[in-house]
Amino acid sequence: MAGIDGDPDFVSIHEYYAYKLQMRNDDESFLLHFGRLFQQYVVDMYVKLESQRLDYLRTQQEEFRKEFLQGIVNSIGTGEVRVANVGQRVFLPASFIGGPRNIRRRYIDAMTLVQKFGKPDIFLTMICNPNWLEIKEHLLPTEEAQNRPDLVVRVFCAKLEELKNELLKKNIFGEVVAYTYVIEFQKRGLPHVHFLLMLKPQHKMFIPDEYDKIVSVEIPDKIKYLHLYRMVKKHMMHSPCGVLNPSNVCMTKHGCCKNSYPKEFSEQTIQTLDSYPKYRRRNNGVKIKVRKQKLDNRWVVPHNAYLLAKFNCHINVEICSTIQAVKYIYKYICKWHDRISFLINSDNPNNQIDEIQQYQAARWVSPPEAVWRLFQFSMGEIKLAIIHLQSHLPNFQPIHFKKHETLNNIVKNPRNKKTMLTEFFYMNRTDSVAQELNCTYAQFLDHFVWLADEKRWKIRDKGDSIGRINTAHPSEGERYYLRLLLSKVRAPKSFEDLITHNGVQVTTFREAVLLRGLLEDDNSQEICLQEASLFHMPYEMRRLFATLLVYSCPNDPKQPWTKFEAVMSEDFMRNTELSAREIKRKVLE
Repeated sequence: MAGIDGDPDFVSIHEYYAYKLQMRNDDESFLLHFGRLFQQYVVDMYVKLESQRLDYLRTQQEEFRKEFLQGIVNSIGTGEVRVANVGQRVFLPASFIGGPRNIRRRYIDAMTLVQKFGKPDIFLTMICNPNWLEIKEHLLPTEEAQNRPDLVVRVFCAKLEELKNELLKKNIFGEVVAYTYVIEFQKRGLPHVHFLLMLKPQHKMFIPDEYDKIVSVEIPDKIKYLHLYRMVKKHMMHSPCGVLNPSNVCMTKHGCCKNSYPKEFSEQTIQTLDSYPKYRRRNNGVKIKVRKQKLDNRWVVPHNAYLLAKFNCHINVEICSTIQAVKYIYKYICKWHDRISFLINSDNPNNQIDEIQQYQAARWVSPPEAVWRLFQFSMGEIKLAIIHLQSHLPNFQPIHFKKHETLNNIVKNPRNKKTMLTEFFYMNRTDSVAQELNCTYAQFLDHFVWLADEKRWKIRDKGDSIGRINTAHPSEGERYYLRLLLSKVRAPKSFEDLITHNGVQVTTFREAVLLRGLLEDDNSQEICLQEASLFHMPYEMRRLFATLLVYSCPNDPKQPWTKFEAVMSEDFMRNTELSAREIKRKVLE
């Protein structure tokens, strides 16, 4: 067994515990059969592993610094030559899975698919069934599934792969052009997966009859489809609530079901303007007894009959192409990890923000999640791949360096000056293929691939990806206008080429944007708000609108307010108890 860096004499914590948790026929340790002690054991071991990784990140922030090239040059100019006094400290990088930056990036990447291919067509959720035969046949007579999180996650991972095979290879809903899925863990520990599928144009669904071929919300015939009948009764009936059970977990403080059950009867599927379709729920008199209550079609959760019969678990399938604000669906599946809620107030205004400590505080880890992470099973996937394109001002490219290096050596090293953007310019100057393609920065990814180790672009041989230029806030000034130029100008050869148009060269990127006619009056603010509305939440939109008022000073503030008031009010509009005047007041607060 090869260990750390291929050395057979050493193994990492992850390797050791992944080995310990394997199921073996001749295992005499009984580690896997200690019941609740085993649950606590796997949680403790994963927390040890995660703490080690976080400690590494914390110590590496003392060794590795990030600074802009121009900042280093300025430091040399002021007489500073020691690297230890230059750079930024303590943050949790986006590469750390589950961290706030990682989750934010996942959300924006998923929304990038929406910008490229349009709204998703199908929203699917599958929850692990602890009574799966594959789990029960490996339990000892005295064991419970909850005490074998290793077995539960192994089986669920295998079921997930089979589900992916049905959706992405057998194309049971049609050919998929792009998708994303995320693994989550309930408080009681059961893993579940959320899928969002985008179908190719020729396979998209537009009429209710097409919806009925995929989604069912009716109790099947017990005689003709006995197995499916049992599956619906076992997994897809909403628990009695409302007047039948006022204390059910789905009930809100206002005395209604948060999932709006029971639904209304409907003789046919009806398309809606901004919600899931109103599926066909015929009043045919068929009822099922669930928890001492007789329930009809109004209580059936939307599902696909084939997948339900095959996987024997709760598997909710919804048509979501009719939803306008799809960002709420993506925000729902890209949630932060579970935490215990508490608040500690400090009177010290100079407290340093420690992102690693914030991540660890009140962290909630269930045994199945611990085992899932120890086995290094995937926490999610997105296809097509999203490539993040750097955008930086001249001589402001980020540079990573070690504490012992001298600043002069860092500045003189030509490799440090190479970035995705500078090499994009270089390709447009020297490569005949790039010149013939005449691409924008984001389109460049359709034809070339970035080799990070070699810091150069090469022609793409296979596979597809989507380029996304890193976001720039309007308050960043020139960088914001540079990003606007990069998204519009084709095949620029340098920064100077960006600020030159029709033989006229200006001195700033803002002037270049005006010179090229990309901004007209308050059009820049409108473009910014329009792009942000695709993936920003209402509270973020309100903050952005306020920032634009302060930094951009639009000539007519009422115009963007009128156009984007509804987007900035979405969260308050969901509260049906608020009047229109109260909603507007809360938005302006």
